[in-house]
Amino acid sequence: MASKEDSKQDKIDKYIDQNLKKVFSDLENDDMPSEIIDLLSVLRAQDQELKGKK
Repeated sequence: MASKEDSKQDKIDKYIDQNLKKVFSDLENDDMPSEIIDLLSVLRAQDQELKGKK
């Protein structure tokens, strides 16, 4: 079962993703640049690693 904090973090992650898409899209149907997607993946992995150490 997901904790309340996990649910809040999921909402924050979704909000960040949506806003990055808005900022980096030149056209309405463009995807985020692959560099940004890679960066988000690295940051999320680091976040999970830090959560595991607690």
